Amino acid sequence: MIKLKKNLIYQLLFALCIAVTYLNNYELTFVVWSLTAVLTLKQRYSSTILFYIFIFTSILGIAFISAFFNEFLQYNYFRDVSYLLKPVIGLLLGYNLCRNEDIKPFHTIVYTGLFIAVIHLCIIAYSIVVYRVLNIHELRHYGGYFSDFEVYSLLLIIYSDRFKLNFSKNRKLIILSILLISSFLYVSRTNFLQFLIFWMAMSGYFKINKRSLKVIGSFIVFIILLYTALFNMKFSRNGSGMEAFWFKVKNAPIEAFKSKVNKENWEDFNDNYRSYEKIVTLKQVGETNVGIVLGKGLGSTVDLRREVWTNDGEFMRYLPTLHNGFITIYLKAGLVGIALYILFLFYLCKLPKTQDDYITQINLLLLGTGIFLFLSSWVLLGLYYKTENKSIIIGFIICYREMMIKRERLKTGSKNLFY
Repeated sequence: MIKLKKNLIYQLLFALCIAVTYLNNYELTFVVWSLTAVLTLKQRYSSTILFYIFIFTSILGIAFISAFFNEFLQYNYFRDVSYLLKPVIGLLLGYNLCRNEDIKPFHTIVYTGLFIAVIHLCIIAYSIVVYRVLNIHELRHYGGYFSDFEVYSLLLIIYSDRFKLNFSKNRKLIILSILLISSFLYVSRTNFLQFLIFWMAMSGYFKINKRSLKVIGSFIVFIILLYTALFNMKFSRNGSGMEAFWFKVKNAPIEAFKSKVNKENWEDFNDNYRSYEKIVTLKQVGETNVGIVLGKGLGSTVDLRREVWTNDGEFMRYLPTLHNGFITIYLKAGLVGIALYILFLFYLCKLPKTQDDYITQINLLLLGTGIFLFLSSWVLLGLYYKTENKSIIIGFIICYREMMIKRERLKTGSKNLFY
């Protein structure tokens, strides 16, 4: 009879909960996450993870209260409950699955990312051979639009010495190559931004000093020069190859921040759709003072005043969620909800300094996560995106960080490793 070690069971459950998000079926993700979270409940939780869970529970509570002031469809109401519960379940789930040090959290993340990367490359190869797909738009349609999790795995491999991942040189090279190729083939601006932010975080460039100011200053100059060059070049939005990617990069600075969009002009509407969502939402939620403060609550939708195709292949006019995470929270829970979300990001970035180098590396990883979440929430849904899995990663790493702190305190006999 084959006996599975308890750690292996939790590693497999972690991989399952991450992998299920790539199926783009939120109902299935919600069921798998919820069941796993319940089955792995712990008797005790730290004040840190309870504080994070309290923040997202409060956002749900505000949306519940503000719903009494508005009308809604029953289906939309219960759908919003499940959407707003997602970060709560994810944080709890990640924390539960990191049961003890023997689970090797960073090894688990790397091998899970490797598994996803191999599947992605197989899908890409199949699409090219069977469907003769060579256009970037079609490749992304079949293979996926981005993969935040693979970038985490990639960063851990690059900084494997810092995270005590004792891979042989050959194994490290193979894993690194697979993750690099797979991550690149998403041709995702979000993933490139994520990699850059994490690299800067791990390099210590977010700590204010002369060195970091020089690097950040040089980077800003480079970005200005790059966009100056891009704005003077013509790219087709429907181009193949890297032309399509450079068109999206060129359009990125104004795509989500434009203050006026002509919905009758197809090019303006299509290129700046995220801005249009924001403009319409701010106007409709701002019709009442209660809406501004507490949002429109569970079940609320935004009327786009025209039907659009969604990534799910639906033709919709009334949207329950928007691309912008902050604006979606504003729709459901108003300015109070946004303040709570920013509070979560602040505390995720503002972890106590420590004298232990290994815990410092974990802190830098969470710092990169917080900064990336803040920026990516402007163009995606943040922790509320239906294929999002960073809430699991955060809960997973927070639990491991606390175990490392406890271990070092026992080893040194010190009551406090922080200053």
